Amino acid sequence: MKRYQQFLVWVIGILLLTFLAGCRKKTPVPAAPPAPAAPAVEEAKPNPPTISEFTVEPNAIQRGQSASLRWEVKDATEVEINHGIGAVSVNGRQQVAPGDSTTFTLVAKGPGGSATADATLRVTLPAPPLPPPAPSPKPTISERLSNEVQDAFFDYDRSILREDTQAALTQNANALKSIMSDFPNTTIVIEGHCDERGSAEYNIGLGDRRSSAAMDFLTQLGVPGDRLIDISYGKEQPQCSESNETCWQKNRRVHFAPGENQQRKATNELQEVDGGHDPVPLTDNGVVKR
Repeated sequence: MKRYQQFLVWVIGILLLTFLAGCRKKTPVPAAPPAPAAPAVEEAKPNPPTISEFTVEPNAIQRGQSASLRWEVKDATEVEINHGIGAVSVNGRQQVAPGDSTTFTLVAKGPGGSATADATLRVTLPAPPLPPPAPSPKPTISERLSNEVQDAFFDYDRSILREDTQAALTQNANALKSIMSDFPNTTIVIEGHCDERGSAEYNIGLGDRRSSAAMDFLTQLGVPGDRLIDISYGKEQPQCSESNETCWQKNRRVHFAPGENQQRKATNELQEVDGGHDPVPLTDNGVVKR
């Protein structure tokens, strides 16, 4: 009996639970979440123009010269350069020759935007021409005689023109004509000289014969005789002072000097020797004649 009662309670409990469960409000089953939307595909943006090169070579010139503009552009549909060049292709080269310093600007445009670049060309004025060199100073007659006319030499105690003496005087004749042409108002003195041997009086006469012989020879070669003056210094003006044949030969000579300077020198020397007494005799040309 007791077991029956327990069974009955258990059945009644199950029935109550079933009834209560049926009375409850049914909770709706949540719907499944929607599927995620597919990501939108963005359109690719065009690349902006790129100026990979814009140069001018050389970058400095003188006015009147030219230089070369060179450029290279990517991703552009329009390319322009200022200063009158205008529209150009995306790659190119062009010669330019502005008169003054100029900055060229390249503008590149395309669907992706625009880009600019500059290239500066410096223009300088040509250097002024160098002034002509200053004319060399005209050599004096003394310099011409020293450089172009040589002494002529004689044997001991002789005034005869030996072979080498004639050769030297022949060469001197051409130089003297040229000098006289360049100095038309001057005269040339032919000085007769001797070595130290012999008296002063004798050597004055020997020097005179030597200068006269040289003068006669030159006039025969066409040197104007009216512009030649012969004078003797004897042994008074040696160019070598040693007592040997080498030195004596250098002193046995005729030497050529400007007439005006020689006249002043000879006159002063003889007036000093004369002591200021009687006037020193001169030739018709005004040169002392011993």
